Parts: sequence; C-alpha cells; structure tokens
Amino acid sequence: MKRIAVTGLGALSALGASVEENWRAALAGQGGIARCVMGDSPHGPGGLELPMARVADGYDARLDAAMGHPVAGGLDPFAQFALGPALEALEQSGLRGHPVLSERTAVIFGHGLGGLATLESGYERFFGMKSARMHPSTVPKVMVSAAVSAAAMAFEIRGPVFATSSACASSSHAIAQGAAMIASGQVDAAMVGGSEAVSTAGSVRAWEAIRAMSPVTCRPFSADRDGMVLGEGGAVMMLEAWDHAEARGAAILGELIGWGMSSDAFHITQPSSDGQGRAIRQAVRQAGVQDRDDFLISAHGTGTPLNDAAETLSLVEVFGERARSMPVIATKSAHGHLIGGSAALQATIGLRALAEGLAPPIQNFTRRDPACDLDLVVGKARPIAAKLLLQNAFAFGGLNVALVFAAA
Repeated sequence: MKRIAVTGLGALSALGASVEENWRAALAGQGGIARCVMGDSPHGPGGLELPMARVADGYDARLDAAMGHPVAGGLDPFAQFALGPALEALEQSGLRGHPVLSERTAVIFGHGLGGLATLESGYERFFGMKSARMHPSTVPKVMVSAAVSAAAMAFEIRGPVFATSSACASSSHAIAQGAAMIASGQVDAAMVGGSEAVSTAGSVRAWEAIRAMSPVTCRPFSADRDGMVLGEGGAVMMLEAWDHAEARGAAILGELIGWGMSSDAFHITQPSSDGQGRAIRQAVRQAGVQDRDDFLISAHGTGTPLNDAAETLSLVEVFGERARSMPVIATKSAHGHLIGGSAALQATIGLRALAEGLAPPIQNFTRRDPACDLDLVVGKARPIAAKLLLQNAFAFGGLNVALVFAAA
C-alpha cells in the first residue's frame, strides 16, 4: 500500500477564514461561540436565542474575490464553506494546474445535511407563501454533492468525485475513503474534507428538540457540561501518494498512517464505547502504533454528558491506563460542532499542533468530571512532544471513524 502524505490544508469557521486564523485563535484560547438570535421568517414560530459559532458575514463576497469570479451566488452556504478551504488547500499543495488533477485526483467531501438554507427558503416559499413555483436552482443547491461538483468544476478535476454523508463522521469517512483510494493506487491525490451550514432557523429548532444543545456554551469533559453548540464552516486537506509528492518536491505537512471505521449497531443517538473503541483499535493497528505513547488525542468532545464519558471509556479500553497520560484537546469548545465538517477541521488544527509542538487549550472548562479522567489540556496552550495525532469522530446512528496522522 502506498504511503499517504498531507500536502495542503484549508479551513473556515467562526474562528477565521484560513488555517492560520483558526490555528492562532484556538492556540490563544479565543473562541468563536456567541449568543445568537435566530431570525425566524414571518411564517416561523418566533426568535430563539442560543450560543452558536457562525462564520462572519460577507463570506460569499470573500469567496468570489478569492476565486477571481462570481461563484458564491450559485451555491448554498454549505458548498461555499467547502470551496473556500478547498482553494486554500490546493494552493498550499502546489497542485493547482498540475496534470495530476486531470484524471488522477479524487474529490470527496462529507456533509451531514447539505443545503439547508436553500431547502428552508424553498419550503417557506412553497408552504408559507403558498407559491406554486420553486426557484429553479433549488435542487442543484440542495444536493449533498453540490460542493464536490463545484470543486471539480472550479479546479478541473476529472477523477472520482462524490460526497459522503454519515452525520458527524462525514468528513472523517471522506478522508478515510480518499486515503484508501490513494493507498490502492486508484488515484495519486485526493481533495478530502467536509463542511456544514446548519445554523438555520428550522435546523436550530430541530437540534433544540432533541435536547442536545447547551443553553450556555460548549464545555467538553467538564463536570457541568450540558450539551453541544452548533458551528459553521469547513476544512479540506490535500492527500497525495508519498512518492508522488516527494518526486515533485512538495512540502509534506504530515502523513495519514491509519484509519478505522465501525458501527455501534446500538442506538440512534446514544454512543457506545465498544463501537468507538473498535474504530480506534483498527486505526492504531493499521498504523502499527498501538504500543506507542506519543499521541495527541483530538477528541470528538461534543460537550454532551453521554458522549464525553463514552469517549473517555473507549480510549481507556484501547490504550489502558496509558490513555490517562496522553494530552487531549477538544476544539469544538472554540469553533462549535460543524457536524459533517467537524472532524476535518479538528484534524487540521491537530496537525498544526503536531507541527508546532503546542496543544491548544480546551475552552470554557470549569471543573473535572471523575468520569472523564484524562490529561485534558486546559487553561492555556501546552508544549507537547507528541508525534502522532488520533482524531476521533463519533456520529449519531453509532457511526465511528478514527484517523491516525504522524508528524512530517
């Protein structure tokens, strides 16, 4: 199997519109979570105030400027939030305009829900305003594959192009699938990641209905944690066959050395440490690092009572007591939960942490929970000697993915 290099990274969230902006904010303990009042339409039930982490206004204009021509108007925000990071990752990799993009590159993005803003607007028009006509761009903007199609057309990528959708594990599944295609020799490079734009009025009401959202803020692993906070944005990485990257003299940012996937087959919303542990165990075994201790753990870390406790248990089940001495970060406390885009963004920040030898702090932390007895990085950034990154993603439906990266 071919080795897999990471040669480009791109990111967008409430923390900023580039990898550097996201990394610097996370490292400094600066969060993007703020209280927002959802402006429901005249046909809705009225405003709802909750903490959220939203991309700054005006991103559509910024994307058009970066692309050099109007593109944002034809895309739902979820696709805009993938295309911008895709451009950043592609340019950093040095592959823009390279012959490999013609037929030997894949594009695989993960999204949990797709074009919600367009869908809600269409439903408001149809059900609320009683209009018999839908906007003609509704279907192209709503479809979950809209973002990968936009990237393929923008960058003239003619290899395999498709989307994955597995709730909060979507971008991890996309990364793992791209890696597998490179490892098997099917492609030489893969643009992988994910995005989400779920902070619409109807979506927020739906998340509130399952009692998963915190009315205060995201506090992963804290004893008084009380739910997640929705976030917006996305992240994309360029994966490339190591020999291909090396031959063209590319700067290598890290290596993806293992991935594991599993299903709990247990409950639609409640997590299972057994299923999570199987995904982690597969990843570290494939990577051949099950006996090493120099991990930085980038936790799924949603801030919900069940998730954080189950994740702690899964780590201890895999690594034993060694798990309690591995530094743990949880960046959803800064940028919120991007659903389909979370894992790609967290992995991007984690790779920067390996490269810089610094772990960003878990924000909003109050006091320790005995059920989450891990080496949590809290208070301020901490120097680390880790050479391996474990990125966890555990989704509704019991869908689990673990990724293992090595420092360059």
